Amino acid sequence: MPRRAAPPEQPGRRPTIRDVAAAAGVSIATVSRILGGTYSSAPTTRKRVMRAVRELDYVANAHARALSGGATKTIAIIVNSVISPYYANVAQGAQSQAAQDDRLCLIGTTGGDPARELATMRLMREAHADAVIVVGNVVDDEDYRERMRDYAHALTAAGSQLVLCGRPPLGPDLPTVVVEFDNTGGARAATSHLLSAGHRRILYLGHRPGYTTSEGRIAGYRGALAAFRLDNDPALEVEGTLERSEGYRMMRRRLDAGPPDFTAVLAANDLVAAGARQALLERGLRIPDDISMIGYDDLPPSADIGLTTVHVPHEELGRTAVRLALEREENSTAPPQHVVLGTHIVVRDSVRPIPPS
Repeated sequence: MPRRAAPPEQPGRRPTIRDVAAAAGVSIATVSRILGGTYSSAPTTRKRVMRAVRELDYVANAHARALSGGATKTIAIIVNSVISPYYANVAQGAQSQAAQDDRLCLIGTTGGDPARELATMRLMREAHADAVIVVGNVVDDEDYRERMRDYAHALTAAGSQLVLCGRPPLGPDLPTVVVEFDNTGGARAATSHLLSAGHRRILYLGHRPGYTTSEGRIAGYRGALAAFRLDNDPALEVEGTLERSEGYRMMRRRLDAGPPDFTAVLAANDLVAAGARQALLERGLRIPDDISMIGYDDLPPSADIGLTTVHVPHEELGRTAVRLALEREENSTAPPQHVVLGTHIVVRDSVRPIPPS
């Protein structure tokens, strides 16, 4: 007969699976199968086991379960930072989808350091994650490609898989899932919106040469200019990182050099736009009366300042990455998948049309 769970006799000793089995009145094997999700048990049996787990405050040893061949049910996600709204929103989407599919989501941060990335990747592989999702903006050079090739093959050999999220594909022969959004299309649409409003001198703020996200967005900016048969002026492309402080610094420096030689700004993201906006306001320049502005990402604060911006489905990016990884887990012989999510402009109050001269 099952009995009410009692704490382990030795103070400080962690409860074991044997304690749970004794409290629930079932075998150790039954507890293991129920907790591992590999056993279709009677509702009353499952209820007794889960009550014993709660009362004993038992925590299953996922590592031991993995060694015994049980399902780990884990999705790992590796990001540069959890402070960045972009990475935080993608991780939130991944975690939501993982929970919906009864997976635990492990999150590791690298700070953009390849050595930390390698260490985190090894840790996630040792944790027997069903998939490892790497997220975000990177320099697409040969070192990066070699690292990803090594990760992809090592994870595949371990029964896991690599998912590139917010990054372009590395080739058809690499066993990866790729989920990204249309950086180029979003920037092209934003620039075209300004051009259609009569602006011809558009400052691009926050280009990071070599980085995948940045290269996609600057390509969209240049493509829109070309479509309107306008020459690209390199003096209107300002390099900088994608941070609010950088947006402020870049705009301050531009204004210190003299009166604005532009009528509009396309910021590489909303954080850059917010910093640039502050610098403009400090100089008495109003948005959109004096300078029009468009951001990129559609972070929640952009609505508070009426910023027209490009909406990026950050959470959907994370959800799709998990969903596709789990679909491929069920059909490991399927070819590598590549999904591109769309972007669109959210029009608010930061763009003023210029009347034809």
